[in-house]
Amino acid sequence: MYSSSLTDAPVIREPLHAPVAHLVRGGVTEGVHHGSVVVLGANGDVEFQLGDIEAAFYPRSALKPAQAVAMVRAGLPLDGELLSLAAASHSGEERHLAGTLRILELAGLTEDDLRNVTDMPYDPAVRDTWIREGRRPSRLAQNCSGKHAAMLYTCKLNGWSLDDYLAPEHPLQQAIAEIVEDLTGQRIARVTVDGCGAPLFSVSLHGLARAAARITTAAPGTPEARVADAMRDHAEMASGTGRDVAALMRAVPGLLAKDGFEGVEVAALPDGRAVAVKISDGANRARIPVAAAALARAGVDPALLTEFAGEALLGGGEPVGSVRPVRALDPVTVRACA
Repeated sequence: MYSSSLTDAPVIREPLHAPVAHLVRGGVTEGVHHGSVVVLGANGDVEFQLGDIEAAFYPRSALKPAQAVAMVRAGLPLDGELLSLAAASHSGEERHLAGTLRILELAGLTEDDLRNVTDMPYDPAVRDTWIREGRRPSRLAQNCSGKHAAMLYTCKLNGWSLDDYLAPEHPLQQAIAEIVEDLTGQRIARVTVDGCGAPLFSVSLHGLARAAARITTAAPGTPEARVADAMRDHAEMASGTGRDVAALMRAVPGLLAKDGFEGVEVAALPDGRAVAVKISDGANRARIPVAAAALARAGVDPALLTEFAGEALLGGGEPVGSVRPVRALDPVTVRACA
């Protein structure tokens, strides 16, 4: 279905984004969010595109499922909620911290071995509780700590050095880069540093969607299937209580979804249909309604997606508008025969 041959790296250029969502208040378009959207069919073909799906961009945390696949291929023995946590941008809840500590314990390591940045919990309510309790930022609380713990565990199992596990030339990061290229089907355009300190690989939006589809269509028991099963079965471990990405996976049977900072969302179904979204200004309020519209365009029943239509805009405490995907993203109700 998906060829394993690699294409050239995507071109580094200013993306040719297009309008993807309108901010409508009282019947007047108050603002416009630009971005890009791609929808893949079950056969891997591009069935819909808007904006620039081939320019190089940074998927941010939306690439974590691919990173987790690379670690499992390298021998990481985790499954279930701990493997979901390895692919997580978690909210910093106590279960996330306890799970990260458990991964470190399995590796015979401690929080002091982590090299991600220190931070407060990502979830605002959890963060407020920390502040009231006088707790300080920590590496454990930072939303990528599960991934970093899994990276350390992978290194320990392979006999790789620990202090420099975030260096792009480290065997772990070289192995991850190889799998990112394998799953996306293209060479990496550029490597930089993500917010947590780990290497960040630039691919295309098209490549990101292809990687998600390859993960969800993999045979049972493969590293890809193990990661997909773990994230779907433990969606809140990969994100957090009340997070939209977890709710989306619960709402759509079989869906694997992952968000990323700066307005990125990727989602794929078991038959290979996949969508990827990039909001050019990084606006979180446009990410989910555009992704939901793209999923409807891919053939997901719109009735399953009603709660993801976008938060209401308030005027005097009453709804007066909303963020609406552009008309081009309306589901196609009559499809041409094959």
